[in-house]
Order: sequence, then structure tokens, then C-alpha cells
Amino acid sequence: MQGKTISCFIDESGDFGPYDHRTPNYYVAMVLHDQADDISNDIQVMEQRAAENGYADHTFHVGPMIRRESVYQFDDRATRKHIFNILYYFPVRLPIRYFCVNVPKTRNDNVVTLTARISRAISREITAHRDYWEACERIIVYYDNGQTELTRIITSVFNALFSNVEMRKVRPNDYKLFQVADLICTLEMIGEKERHNGMSKSELDFFGSARAFKKDYYKKIADKRLQ
Repeated sequence: MQGKTISCFIDESGDFGPYDHRTPNYYVAMVLHDQADDISNDIQVMEQRAAENGYADHTFHVGPMIRRESVYQFDDRATRKHIFNILYYFPVRLPIRYFCVNVPKTRNDNVVTLTARISRAISREITAHRDYWEACERIIVYYDNGQTELTRIITSVFNALFSNVEMRKVRPNDYKLFQVADLICTLEMIGEKERHNGMSKSELDFFGSARAFKKDYYKKIADKRLQ
């Protein structure tokens, strides 16, 4: 029987600059989709709903949506929450999986040390689910090459672990699952804040409360984690 072809969409939150207490962690989310699972109708429905709400051909950006920035600056909370839900319930209904590494930064970090720790974290997460990856005949990795350091890490780690991997540069507006990776990265970051009572004012206002975020949003998306 022919093996699976897995698409892996990658997004990150954080940077390789000096430690900043406001952004103390570096996150890398990877959304995994078996290409045998047709999601074209789900994409069509999602795009139609976005268009009906004034966001035709829209590239979702969750952070600015929560903070009321960029194209969302004139939308009230109810409108932004509605647009958010259009994106959020898209992956909840899909047969996808994801994992997200969370690497704490330190004041002693530089590009070399942070690169090494992110590389090890991604490698550990992949090898912890070896059976999943070994069932794949082909792995296609999509990243927008947004950060040079992460591009190098992804290329190095995947090519070291697999001989059946193909790297592709992606434009975020071309793939809804890349936008899902942005969603998951943001929710995992907020989830870490919630565990340490550190959600921002804009996050608390958007979700209503830390409890509502965890109960109504985080738990549902966490069910999609690769087990």
C-alpha cells in the first residue's frame, strides 16, 4: 500500500534577538495534513463565510486580530471575534494534527545557543512520534522563510532525519493551513501565559477571561495535538 504524503505547514512566534521579558519564549508550530484527506470543501466554506463578513480573499493574522491592529483596527470586539471564529473552527473540524515546541529564552542566549536549543526541541518532538513519520512516503514542508535562522533549522533538522522530505517556500495567503499554523502558534503562546496568570489586557478582553480562553478555545485546539 502506498504511504502517506504529509504536508507540514510551519509558523513561529518570537525572534532570535536579545531576551525580552514581554516575549520570553520562542514557539514553532507545525500543522500536519495527510493529502489523502480532501479539505477543499472546508476551505471553500471558510472563504465564503469570510467574504460574507467583509473579508474576501483574506489572510488571517491572529495576533493583530486580538490586539485590534492592522486591518482589524476599525473592527469592534464582536466583529473581530466573529472573524476569529471563522478561522478557529476550520481546523477544529479537520482531520489534521499539530505539534508546537516552546523554547524559553534566557538572558545569556545568543543566536548560536538559541539555534541549538530550538533544533534539539524540534528533533525531540519529531522522534517522539517516529511511527507517525515512518508511515509517510513523502513529507512536504511549507515555510515562508520569514526568519533566516528558522529556515536553516528546519532545513537542517528535516534533512538530517528524513530522506523523503521536500522543502517549499509558501506565501501565507496561498494556504489556509499556513494561517492555521499562525493560529496555533498564537494559542499555544497565550496558553503558556494563561498557565502563569500572564495573559495581556487585550487577550483577556478578546476572550472574556482566562477561564473562557482555556475552556472555549485552548482545550478544543489542543485535542488536535499529535499523540
